[in-house]
This record gives sequence, structure tokens and C-alpha cells, in this order.
Amino acid sequence: MGGRVWLFSLSVVFLWGSCLGRFVVEKNSLKVTSPDSLKNVYECAIGNFGVPQYGGTMVGVVAYPKANRKACKSFNEFDISYKSKPGGLPVFLLVDRGDCYFTTKAWNAQNAGAAAILVADDKLEPLITMDSPEEGGDDHVQNITIPSALISKAFGDNLKEALTNGEMVNVNLDWRESLPHPDERVEYEFWTNSNDECGPKCDNQIEFVKNFKGPAQILEQKGYTQFTPHYITWYCPEAFILSKQCKSQCINHGRYCAPDPEQDFSKGYDGKDVVVQNLRQVCVFKVANESGKPWLWWDYVSDFSIRCPMKENKYTKECAEEVIRSLGVDIRKVNDCVGDPEADKENPVLKAEQDAQIGKDSRGDVTILPTLVINNRQYRGKLDKAAVLKAICAGFKETTEPAVCLSEDVETNECLENNGGCWQDKAANITACKDTFRGRVCECPVVRGVQFVGDGYTRCEASGLGRCEINNGGCWKQTKNGITYTACVDGESNGCKCPPGFKGDGANTCEDVDECKEKSACQCPECKCRNTWGSYECGCSGDLLYMKEHDICISKKSSSRYSWSFLWVIFLGLAIAGVGGYILYKHRIRSYMDSEIRAIMAQYMPLDNQGETATHGPFANI
Repeated sequence: MGGRVWLFSLSVVFLWGSCLGRFVVEKNSLKVTSPDSLKNVYECAIGNFGVPQYGGTMVGVVAYPKANRKACKSFNEFDISYKSKPGGLPVFLLVDRGDCYFTTKAWNAQNAGAAAILVADDKLEPLITMDSPEEGGDDHVQNITIPSALISKAFGDNLKEALTNGEMVNVNLDWRESLPHPDERVEYEFWTNSNDECGPKCDNQIEFVKNFKGPAQILEQKGYTQFTPHYITWYCPEAFILSKQCKSQCINHGRYCAPDPEQDFSKGYDGKDVVVQNLRQVCVFKVANESGKPWLWWDYVSDFSIRCPMKENKYTKECAEEVIRSLGVDIRKVNDCVGDPEADKENPVLKAEQDAQIGKDSRGDVTILPTLVINNRQYRGKLDKAAVLKAICAGFKETTEPAVCLSEDVETNECLENNGGCWQDKAANITACKDTFRGRVCECPVVRGVQFVGDGYTRCEASGLGRCEINNGGCWKQTKNGITYTACVDGESNGCKCPPGFKGDGANTCEDVDECKEKSACQCPECKCRNTWGSYECGCSGDLLYMKEHDICISKKSSSRYSWSFLWVIFLGLAIAGVGGYILYKHRIRSYMDSEIRAIMAQYMPLDNQGETATHGPFANI
């Protein structure tokens, strides 16, 4: 009994610390589409059980029972069913708060065929989170699959009044903005505990880790997500640090505590064993993350729960280290990270965990175990593989979701029916319909590096270089007599234009132009025109020859005579020039030789015109 009282006192300390912080009620919207008097968008609080349709919407009609209005009993006792009829809208059952667990109400509504449950508050207060009961409170919690929402008393009263007056109330439950989805990567945290002796909640979170390990590791390895595990601890009041209870439940001199697994200090494992194992799991993640393999945390936690359970007295350091070694994680670094649990000083890892419990920005304080935080917003609902994967997928920006988010297990493909109402080219197997987690979008695609442009609904055209290689740019193209013509020009950014010799819109039709009928060719009087596909041919009758560059017909004979006469003139001119040149050459050579001979003779003999020379000297009179 003393142990239970001590646990209660520790809980009071922890809750007191939480009150200083902030608990955020996670919400979705509820839009009333009829009657007109209630048309509006209202807030409602997401229940912490069932499967909220994160990223999606549900349309239904509201029903308020005439009996069993608090839904604390099975509706089978009243022979009431809320299953929707073929072609009818799903039923959202409106019930009153009070007299039994929220989960009991949801379970009875689900068994009666309701698609969702709306619980009307019975007091005027801010919206609260409907939580599942503590251990043993309700055996059906894990089997609830319908979404639940708490609405305010005022709104609930208005719905009841409209239904009592015979009005049909249509509503749309919308979870599309319940989780932020800013970019192509989702960051999420899982606040958990290594204790496997805390009843159904512990069993459920261990089962979740085993089942979700595969998708979590795939998403992490491919860079779609960034995952971080966290663990809750609290401190022991300073006045009780030396007490037996504190020493058995805390490490580092009362700084980090966890409740006794069996809530009995005289047997089994103690709370401090849980704290140390929690710390070891955090350190395994940190060491694995430093080596570039953060996903090994999932292997370690699932393997530890199988190989080292408390029930078999294997919840020990030795067993944990065997698991760590089997995964190839550096055991020395893990032990250095864990440090000395007996030291009278802060442990930096556990101190960071305590600081992380405090809510920041849009995230409230973490006070419930287990808690999943997606894009800094706390997840509400059943801790189930499909439900959590659906919530994580709701955190991706539209069109960036990985393939696992669009699988049949998670989401239906709205492009399969009537192509989602988007543009498509069946011949080229090209479509503007893209299936996203929040529904389809009509967006012109990129095919083999070529961007299509248009509104995505009625038109998409290839644009830019290479566009003619993709379905000919959506333009007209035809081959005839071995000749191919196309209305697509690769250099143009987009659009289609019929080639010369054709007319039409270029996209669907290009018709041959008859240049002969349109008098656009062969205009000379003697010319004859023959139309061809995409062009024309001109000719002349008789012995006339067509000259295309002048668009005239000339006589072949005249042309021949004219040509030969012209050639004879050229030959005669060349002959005369040759003879003249030869005569000139001979004359110049002869003149040159005569001048040379005279020069030589002048050196050796007098010429006829040279006079005699007079004689003078002593022998003149002889």
C-alpha cells in the first residue's frame, strides 16, 4: 500500500510540473452544409482513440438516437442500426457526454454501423481531448476504428434542435489541415517506454514498434522522414531523495525517475531499471545516428522486447548488450553515452529528454505515453501501423508523398476512375492526374524532361526543346507517299503551326493547299500547274522550258541557238586575241634581239657613219 501511495505522490509532482506548461487539444474541422441555419465551419477535438482520417475528409449525415442517447449500452438492445443503405450517406452518430467512458460510446456506435461518432459536451467549457481509460478500463479500445470528435455543448444543442425539427443535417469532417505538411520530408517523434509490464498500453506500443518497423526503416533510409525517439522521466522531490522509494525509482540522486513496473517495491524490477534501459535506448539511437544508420533503433527496441522481457527476468544490461552487439552498434560508445547512474550530477542525455517534454510552438507538453508527434503536432488516435502511416503521409506536401503513401493499404487512387476528371492523351499514355494523399490534383506532367503546360483539366501541351519528341508536341503529323510533314517546330516554345503548303489549326488538322486553284503559282500564260501533296509542280506545253526563278516559259530551240551562237562568238574572240598576242610577242622579241646585236657590233667595229681620226707626232713629215 505504501508503494502505491508513493507512486501517487510522484504522479502529483509530475502533473504539477505539466500544469506549468501547456497541453494542446488537437483539433479538426467540421463543416455543416445543411440546413442553412447551421451552415458554418466548427472546431471539434480529435479523440485519442479510433482512427482519425488524417489528410482526408468524410461526408455524412448526422443522426441523434431517440433512446440510449449517451451510448453507454449496445444499440442492439434497442434494435437500432445506423448502417448506411446502398447509395446513402454514412451516418455520424451524435451522442451525449457522461455516465461511461468515451471509448465505450465509440465502441457501441461502431457496432451499430455508425461511420463516426460526435460526442456533445455536457458543460460550457473549452474543448478537451477524449482519452482512452487507464489500464483495465475498457477492453475494446484497440478495436475501435471509427473516428471520434468532441463538439461544444452549444453546437451540440443546435444540432439536436435541428434534428428534432425534422431537418436533415449534412456535415463534412475534415482532417486535411490537422497536421502541418510544409515540404517533402516529415519529421516525427515517438515518446515511448521500455517498460513491458504496464498492461495493455505497454503491450500495444511494443506491438506497434514491431509492426511499424518495416515502413519506418524504409522511409528513413530513403530520406523521406527524420525520426527521433524520446522517453519521459521526472524528478524526485528533494525532501525524499534519500527515501527507499526514491532510491528504487530514480537514478543520479533523484534527478530522473520512473514508476515501479509492478507497482510493488518488494519484487521484480524497479523504476530505476526502467530509467537506465530508457537511457540505453536513447544512446543506441544516438550512436546509430552518428554512424548514419538511425533506423537501427527500431531493430534494437523490437529485438530487446523479444529477447529480454521482464517476465523472463532478462531485462538486464547483459541481455541488452548482446542485442546491441548483434546489430553491429559500437557498445563502447553506447556505454559512454549512458554514463554512471549513481553519479550525483546531471546526465546530459536525460536532461535533454526532460527539456524536450516541454511544448514549443504548436506542440503542447508531452504528458501521455505513448505519444506520437508529427511535424511538431501531437498525433491523436489509435497506435496502429496503418493509422500512424496514414498520419505520417498526411505530413508530406502534396505530390511529394513516397509510393508507400499511395498504396492500396493507405489510400485509394482517384486517378483510376475517369482519370480524375483531368486532361489525358490516351494514345501517348500521358495524363495530368496525380494521386496525392489528400486527393488527386490535375497538373500538367513532365515527360522525359519535357514540361507540359496548360490548365491540367482541358489542355496540356509540350513546351520547350525536345517537345516534338513527345507525341509530336501534340501537333498534327502525317506521312504520305514516303514524305512526312509535321506542324510541330522544336525551336518554338509551344503551339502548332501547319507547314508551308498546308492550312489548318495545326493541332488536329492540316489540309493540303491547292496552289494551282489559288493562283499562287505558275502565273505565266504558257505555264501549266499540277498540285502535289504539300507542294506543286509547274510545266510548259510543247517545246517550251519552264524557268522557276523567273516563272516564265522559253523555247528550247531558241535557247539552243542562242547558246551555240554565244559559244562561237566566245571561240572567235579567243582566237583573235591569241593571234594578236602572238604577233605582239614576236614583234617585241625581234626588236629586243636587234638592239642587242647593234650593241655587240658597236664594241668591235666602226659603224658606217663614224669619221676617220687625224694623225699627229714626230714622224709626220716622213
